[in-house]
Amino acid sequence: MSEVSYDDLFTTAKTIAVVGLSDNPSRPSFEVAQVMQRAGFRIIPVNPRAAGQSILGEPCVGALSEIAVPVDIVDCFRRSEEMVEVARAVAAMSLKPKVLWMQIGVMNEEAAQIARDAGIAVVQNHCIKIEYRSWKAGQ
Repeated sequence: MSEVSYDDLFTTAKTIAVVGLSDNPSRPSFEVAQVMQRAGFRIIPVNPRAAGQSILGEPCVGALSEIAVPVDIVDCFRRSEEMVEVARAVAAMSLKPKVLWMQIGVMNEEAAQIARDAGIAVVQNHCIKIEYRSWKAGQ
């Protein structure tokens, strides 16, 4: 399962940085972020190709280092082999998130350890939309 209490996380989290968020509505990252936004979370798009544009009504940044507000969850739509670099960027954030979240199919133990060593909990191979809806249904 996960090293994160969804009850604690979903009742306290307010902001989700989505790494790899596409501006294409047919992409899974867009759908997942839109669902979480509609559930009341603030979404911060992180995508160097879309930096400076708006996705889901929010300004897109090119890198996690550009985020100047507290982030609770960093949700990642990147390949497993790209996660070490992402985890290093998450660990370097001045305002550490609570959770590094790797979407379904994304797993990297080295990246997970980098996050844990920085005091950040990790979820791997789970969809935040699915887990949130399941948690919400159990409320």
